[in-house]
Amino acid sequence: MENFLGSLDYWMFLKAFIIGGLLCVIAQILIDKTKLTPARILVIYVTTGTILGGLGLYKYLVDFAGCGATVPLTGFGNNLAKGVIEEVGKNGFLGAFIGGIKASAGGITAAIFFGYIASLVSKPKMKKQ
Repeated sequence: MENFLGSLDYWMFLKAFIIGGLLCVIAQILIDKTKLTPARILVIYVTTGTILGGLGLYKYLVDFAGCGATVPLTGFGNNLAKGVIEEVGKNGFLGAFIGGIKASAGGITAAIFFGYIASLVSKPKMKKQ
């Protein structure tokens, strides 16, 4: 046990917490201070991650923050872009349609499964306009 704890990189945990938390704070400010719905904020985050991933810029954030950058919705968009780029290289134009889904299948499956479980145990409320 001592060997395992001695190998942990606490600085990486702190960076992941700060970057992931900052992304969440930005989303919370958008929810509280604008009339944007959570669905629109979700789309903004995924689209931003996809654009930054497609341009090759998001990898620097991932290198710095690790899971603090890959777990939020922007990381999902980045994963979609990476999958498309990889599959286009292998399969040409068809890769643009299959790459994103193939690269993020595990995340999509988890989101559907846990979303379903959450819908069974919670009572959602609509945001007042």
